[in-house]
Amino acid sequence: MEQHIPVLLFESVDMLNIKPNGIYVDCTLGRGGHSSEILKRLTTGKLYSIDQDPTAIKEGKAKLSNISNNFHILEGNFLNIAALLSIKGIFKVDGILYDLGASSPQFDVPERGFSYRFDGPLDMRMDTINNSLTAAKVVNEYSEEELKKILWNYGDEKFAPSIARNICNSRPIDTTFKLVEIIKKSMPQKELKKPKHPAKKTFQALRIYVNNEIEVLKDSLRQGLELLNRQGRISVITFHSLEEKIVKEIFKEVTFSKQDQVLASLPIEIQSNSKFKLVIKKPIKASNDELNQNRRSHSAKLWVIEKK
Repeated sequence: MEQHIPVLLFESVDMLNIKPNGIYVDCTLGRGGHSSEILKRLTTGKLYSIDQDPTAIKEGKAKLSNISNNFHILEGNFLNIAALLSIKGIFKVDGILYDLGASSPQFDVPERGFSYRFDGPLDMRMDTINNSLTAAKVVNEYSEEELKKILWNYGDEKFAPSIARNICNSRPIDTTFKLVEIIKKSMPQKELKKPKHPAKKTFQALRIYVNNEIEVLKDSLRQGLELLNRQGRISVITFHSLEEKIVKEIFKEVTFSKQDQVLASLPIEIQSNSKFKLVIKKPIKASNDELNQNRRSHSAKLWVIEKK
């Protein structure tokens, strides 16, 4: 099992501009990498880390306890960020960090069914208690048309028609390796010779669909923006174009009003009336050193916004 290395660790935490007495939220505790770095920078401040994975909560708690006790772990989905914080009497925060996507340890547990590298049941749920929709249910019960749409919309898989057709013709499909086999049969030989794993896009699409990741991100980001104090910041680490699109759309929506479009055409500079500003115009990518150490960082991009 490979070690979990936090992606864009210092860049994402530095960008939060941490005040030692501030209140911060890590929306994805995972194995506590980003949370640890935030906690180290707090004195009287508090960190609230969210996760729905019991293993992540147990391991993350042990790791954070070695640094200080200025933290609370909130068990749940970051879809409910505002509600989870309100239970603790927190209604405003100074910074929020989102590290999107499933964590490496989840991929490394065959029983979770996230990975095309290990054989296991087709599960892919991040929340195994409250979510009853598994990848197996989607693969074995959805129509060819529905499957094609999922693979195209959430995986940008150009071979979606043949993969969907072959899935329907090969049912029942109960393991990750059986699904990988079907995906490979659905692609031309030249595609199979490429360095990227042929099942990557299909597995991504199923994971996003099963966990409703796109709608969850939209809803949570909007709540996060409302929670920010003045000069509070949100750092978001994305891993694929669907996540990027949502972050860009929402950040643009709150930093650039219709009035700004009119003002931009005038020959004089007038102060924008938007409540938020982009801290960086272009997303930060991993350094060459990080790219060499951690293959997960290749597709990672960091986006940062601040409340004025």
